[in-house]
Amino acid sequence: MMPAAPPLILASTSPYRRELLERLGLPFTTVAPAVDEHRLPDEPAAQLVQRLAEAKARAVAVSHPDALIIGSDQVACLDDAILGKPGNRANALAQLERASGRSVLFQTGLCLLDARTGQAQTLVEPFRVHFRPLSRAQIVGYLDRERPYDCAGSFKSEGLGIALFARLEGADPTALIGLPLIRLIALLEAAGQDPLGSS
Repeated sequence: MMPAAPPLILASTSPYRRELLERLGLPFTTVAPAVDEHRLPDEPAAQLVQRLAEAKARAVAVSHPDALIIGSDQVACLDDAILGKPGNRANALAQLERASGRSVLFQTGLCLLDARTGQAQTLVEPFRVHFRPLSRAQIVGYLDRERPYDCAGSFKSEGLGIALFARLEGADPTALIGLPLIRLIALLEAAGQDPLGSS
C-alpha cells in the first residue's frame, strides 16, 4: 500500500499565487507565514527573494511538520532599484512613469520544503518586462481601471496590464504573476508529487 502523500501547503496569503497553484489540480491549503521581509544591507535582489521564499516555507513548517510547503517571494527591479508594491495611486503612477519605455526585471524566489526531512529545493526565476513608451494619460487611465496597488511593478499582467508592454522575455510566464508553475512542477516531481499522475 502506497503511503499517503504529505499535505501540500502554500505559505502565502496572495490571491494571485493561490489562483496559480489551483491550476495544477492538487489539493492544498494556504497558511500565512510570519516572516520579516526586510532586505538585508547590500543584499542582491535574487538572494533576497530566494532567502525569503525559504524563510516563509520554514516559518510554516514549525506548525506543519508533516507537509510539503511552497514558499515564494518576488521583487521587481528597475536598474539597481527594487520596486516594491506601490500601496497607493501616487506611488503606482511614479513607478509606471519610471518604467515607461524601459525594462523591468522580476526576480521570483521559489522554495519547496519537505518539512518531514527539512530538505529545501530553492531557485530564482527571472522574467523581464519591456514597457511601451506610455503617456501620463495612458498610465492614469490604466490605474483608474485596474488599481494594481498590491502588485509589484504596479500592474496586473493577467489583466489590462498586458497593454502596457512591448514584449515579455522569460522561460516561465507564470513567474511574472508570482509563482513560477513550470519550475514548481519540476520541484514537486522531485518530491514525489506529479500533477499529471493518477489522482
